[in-house]
Amino acid sequence: MMGSSLLLAQFLCLLLFHSHSQPAHSSSNFSSSVQLCPRDQSLALLQFKNSFPMPSSPSTFPCYPPEKVLWKEGTDCCTWDGVTCNMKTGHVIGLDLGCSMLYGTLHSNSTLFSLHHLQKLDLSRNDFNRSVISSSFGQFLHLTHLNLNSSNFAGQVPPEISHLSRLVSLDLSSNSEELMLEPISFNKLAQNLTQLRELYLGGVNMSLVVPSSLMNLSSSLSTLQLWRCGLKGELPDNLFRRSNLQWLDLWSNEGLTGSFPQYNLSNALSHLDLSYTRISIHLEPDSISHLKSVEEMYLSGCNFVGSNLDLLGNLTQLIELGLKDNQLGGQIPFSLGKLKQLKYLHLGNNSFIGPIPDSLVKLTQLEWLDLSYNRLIGQIPFQISRLSSLTALLLSNNQLIGPIPSQISRLSGLIILDLSHNLLNGTIPSSLFSMPSLHFLLLNNNLLYGQISPFLCKSLQYINLSFNKLYGQIPPSVFKLEHLRLLRLSSNDKLTGNISSVICELKFLEILDLSNNGFSGFIPQCLGNFSDGLLVLHLGGNNLHGNIPSIYSEGNDLRYLNFNGNQLNGVIPSSIINCVNLEFLDLGNNMIDDTFPSFLETLPKLKVVILRSNKLHGSLKGPTVKDSFSKLQIFDLSNNSLSGPLPTEYFNNFKAMMSIDQDMDYMRTKNVSTTYVFSVQLAWKGSKTVFPKIQIALTTLDLSCNKFTGKIPESLGKLKSLKQLNLSHNSLIGFIQPSLGNLTNLESLDLSSNLLAGRIPQELVDLTFLQVLNLSYNQLEGPIPLGKQFNTFENGSYEGNLGLCGFPLQVKCNKGEGQQPPPSNFEKEDSMFEEGFGWKAVTMGYGCGFVFGVSIGYVVFRARKAAWFVNMVEDTVKKRGSSSRLV
Repeated sequence: MMGSSLLLAQFLCLLLFHSHSQPAHSSSNFSSSVQLCPRDQSLALLQFKNSFPMPSSPSTFPCYPPEKVLWKEGTDCCTWDGVTCNMKTGHVIGLDLGCSMLYGTLHSNSTLFSLHHLQKLDLSRNDFNRSVISSSFGQFLHLTHLNLNSSNFAGQVPPEISHLSRLVSLDLSSNSEELMLEPISFNKLAQNLTQLRELYLGGVNMSLVVPSSLMNLSSSLSTLQLWRCGLKGELPDNLFRRSNLQWLDLWSNEGLTGSFPQYNLSNALSHLDLSYTRISIHLEPDSISHLKSVEEMYLSGCNFVGSNLDLLGNLTQLIELGLKDNQLGGQIPFSLGKLKQLKYLHLGNNSFIGPIPDSLVKLTQLEWLDLSYNRLIGQIPFQISRLSSLTALLLSNNQLIGPIPSQISRLSGLIILDLSHNLLNGTIPSSLFSMPSLHFLLLNNNLLYGQISPFLCKSLQYINLSFNKLYGQIPPSVFKLEHLRLLRLSSNDKLTGNISSVICELKFLEILDLSNNGFSGFIPQCLGNFSDGLLVLHLGGNNLHGNIPSIYSEGNDLRYLNFNGNQLNGVIPSSIINCVNLEFLDLGNNMIDDTFPSFLETLPKLKVVILRSNKLHGSLKGPTVKDSFSKLQIFDLSNNSLSGPLPTEYFNNFKAMMSIDQDMDYMRTKNVSTTYVFSVQLAWKGSKTVFPKIQIALTTLDLSCNKFTGKIPESLGKLKSLKQLNLSHNSLIGFIQPSLGNLTNLESLDLSSNLLAGRIPQELVDLTFLQVLNLSYNQLEGPIPLGKQFNTFENGSYEGNLGLCGFPLQVKCNKGEGQQPPPSNFEKEDSMFEEGFGWKAVTMGYGCGFVFGVSIGYVVFRARKAAWFVNMVEDTVKKRGSSSRLV
């Protein structure tokens, strides 16, 4: 008996030890014969899980891979994944359902809230479909840890959260932008949660909370995360002096002011992020001496006041240092070479000058080095190859010269190599194409020449060699890079050969840009449907011939399609209507022989349609669907053989041209991992102009050089956002509509070479942004209006109208009146004025294929590098909320 009791005691001890050794997020693995979980709690858990339908796609969740909740009815719930029980009572005390594919509304009467014994609850990284955080959470009086991070909650944070007086950790970060914490709820939370050590409110709207109230939070607080909370006003400097505070994150509160104290700082701080606030930074020896524990410090986009950056070399414990987006000048501090533990260094987008300091080569632990967007000069030091831990090297947008050091290929762990937008010359070292870990190879906008070597690096996903002087053919090995997502070889001029159909084996390709080269032959027909993920297809400016790819599969995600400037013939395939996300279509300057593709009106997102300089014929019959072309901003059908009246009914649908958009951003692909800024070539104010970036505010309507007849419709006066209107070289009759005076955003108006009669409307004088006016070669008569911009136009704007008189012509007006235009019933609306573009190409006017007068302005510019890949990496790290977030 004694031996049996001893064995039983040993078994129970072993069982208890095993249960306590399990991770907090998983349940104990009991034998099915031991039933601990009360039946009511088991049923409550099952009903809670079953209240959420299975989502159609796991890709909607902010985690990977999401896991299904697999609980088996009739078994002990204490054995279920994510469930932790009290070993004595069997009550459920822990529930970890983070990233568990829960999708739907979390109601206040959910059976979840009957689990009153819960101490730890994790519902993070699910999708509760903008549910309000229920006041029922306040019933969990035993709760010490509550995590609702990244689960798409919205509305007000309920004041009942303050009832959870035992909370040690509260995480409400990274939810909907509409999740708000009001001052009353925050003050209650600060007053009652006296044991709180970790508070994560990143992304919660706290714009009404006074920063001084942060001092009311628990004195035990060690972690305070308040990034992008909309905080405004002065932050008390005593917050930096809290003895227990180790982690302080105030990133992106642009209305937050105050000063970083120069003395008596807390020695406990290990993570400090004041990036993109208006807090003044004044680094002095005393403040540096109190930061000896800081391992991660981010002061990007801050207000530096007389700081001595050399002092940063004393923070030898630093692992990550971010100082980008400031106005820091002079040479990069040599003392940074003392930071032997540094893994991340971001000094990008400042005004540092001189060469890359040799001292940086001593940072042997460095994994990320970003010196882009400065004014560094000289050659890339070949000693940089000694940084064997480096995974990202970004030196773009400087003035670095000379060849690319082949020794860089020794960085076997390098993932990102960005040397773009410099003055690098010579050939590309073939060794760069065989680096085993490289994902990003960005060498665009340099002076590199020679042939492209074979790609032996199978890990490559992003290749950008555009705007160089490369020649020869694309090596076939590029089509074997099965993970490739971006391939940009544009504007090398001398790349030749056919585009192989093998390219369609790149099933993950999102952006393909081979434009402005010398490629010839046919466009592979498979390019229309080889990848549902293709966003950008740009083959413009080559010597391609044959037909446009005729099959575009349903469900594709194409946003930008550009075949401009080739020798394509045939018709425009109607299967383009399957590209329901298409925003940009440019088939201009080809030999397409077709009628106007009216089926394009079914594409709801189209912003740009360019079909100029083809062989289009027939009339435009008008819309057959509601809201057709409602988002159109650029419509260019010039230099074709289109006939009949102007498409008045289409004009009535051009809603995007009716409201003045002051957005200064550029058209681009959005919400994708690879951002691509749209580019276009237009006839702009009489000159052929390339827009490397299309500003959202750019709107133009060009129907010139066709066979349109009839009158100018009065409804054109509704298109108030137009910056350019060109109806020249048609057979239009009647008067110039006074309603055109409502186009107060107009910068260029060309009605030349028509059969227009009558007077020039006085209303056109109100077009104060007008720089180019061409009314030549019509049958206009009477006095030319005076005032404002009309005082700047010269003879060429009016020549060929024998009945016109007055300035600037030599013909003086008599007292006789010319024919009056009919009165207009079009109501003149108030217009918003918008500044034009910062650059102007001023010209006397133009026809089709030749220029009338002398052009006195021509702008050729090249776009700076889009930092899409850096933003992507940094946003990813930011979302996971780790200590290594990049700023």
